[in-house]
Amino acid sequence: MVFALVALAVCALLVAVHRWLWVRLVRDTTAPGGLPRRVGTALTIALPLLSVAALTAGRAGAPFWLQQTVSWPGYLWLAVLLYLTLTMLVAEPIRALLLRRLAHRDPSGAVAGPPAEQSAAGPAAATTAAPSSTDGTEAEPGAVLAADGTSEESGGEPAAAAPGGGLSRRTFVARTIGGAAAAVALGTVGNGAYGVLRGPSVKRVQVPLAKLPRAAHGFRIAVVSDVHLGPVLGRAHAQRIVDTVNRTQPDLIAIVGDLVDGSVPDLGSAAEPLRGLTARHGSFFVTGNHEYFSGAEQWVDHVRELGLTPLENARRALPHFDLAGVNDIQGEQEGSGPDFRAALGDRDRSRAAVLLAHQPVVIHDAIRHGVDLQLSGHTHGGQLWPGNYLAELANPTVAGLERYGDTQLYVSRGAGAWGPPVRVGAPSDITVVELASYQA
Repeated sequence: MVFALVALAVCALLVAVHRWLWVRLVRDTTAPGGLPRRVGTALTIALPLLSVAALTAGRAGAPFWLQQTVSWPGYLWLAVLLYLTLTMLVAEPIRALLLRRLAHRDPSGAVAGPPAEQSAAGPAAATTAAPSSTDGTEAEPGAVLAADGTSEESGGEPAAAAPGGGLSRRTFVARTIGGAAAAVALGTVGNGAYGVLRGPSVKRVQVPLAKLPRAAHGFRIAVVSDVHLGPVLGRAHAQRIVDTVNRTQPDLIAIVGDLVDGSVPDLGSAAEPLRGLTARHGSFFVTGNHEYFSGAEQWVDHVRELGLTPLENARRALPHFDLAGVNDIQGEQEGSGPDFRAALGDRDRSRAAVLLAHQPVVIHDAIRHGVDLQLSGHTHGGQLWPGNYLAELANPTVAGLERYGDTQLYVSRGAGAWGPPVRVGAPSDITVVELASYQA
């Protein structure tokens, strides 16, 4: 019941936002009945429907080719919608100010057309011009203007043209602000999409551990999280990540969840490049919440075939420290959630312990079990600003390295993207964590 109410509220909000954007970007900038008005209205209906299809196609069991077809436009529109809405909200007071100032400077209410059109209008235009509204918007002859400058006879439509062939002040301002807002939103999303498709950058972090022996000083762990192979990011993206990781020449590779958004039959070929990962002490994998949406057991088996070692609430004793991994919290719904006792309960606490856990929120369990360093992902660093502020509400650390008592937590922003293949203010990364010994 609660989920249904939340879903209904979200849908109502989306309808209201799209209605408002249609008014500002389509109705206020185009003439009634014209082709631009019809195209804008059609897009206002089609784009949100594609977004809903992108969000639901996978879980509804739609064919993978259909998921790919709707995902690109549907998810990209969600990103454009976010920044278009934010930009238009900022522009609202500017719009009101411009209308007020233009009305003060030019009470006639028109943005003049070309001189030829003005001369052609002649004295007759002056005698037939309709009175302007309080904000300077022109009405058709004989029409009564509402307080907001729209014509009551036209059902609330703004006058698109002023007498003499020029644009009405309201239309001129609407087109100027709408064009600027669209340019900002499309530019922001385009740059964010380019960053994702280009592939993650390499970030290097040194983490000193009190229990780490001198012999392990400089041990390098390549942390890969939130790849999100799926209908949008496929085999080419996986290959870029493998190439980037291998260039860092790590001692160990840790994939800390949310590798995929889909089933093995659909995405097995996309994950095939992971077979090429190379590290002296091997590649390890723990589940993220999205693996449980896609079939965690089949993916655990498949990554093992690709040469990765799954750590399902398990531990490996490496030469100079313990490496442990726990299942994601989402697994609790299937009876296979995180089990810290199984992974860490009987270990020698005089040895340093590094824990792989997808979600940062399990840091308090890590502290209780004497973990020295937890490596996580999940947050995407917020992915789309201002999403980082929302991520802060649900996670102890959104990105980077922080200390919690004797335990340190490092959270990667992730190597891919969920939903829109776009990142703004949170660029994707693969982090090389270099362990440091106090004895070195």
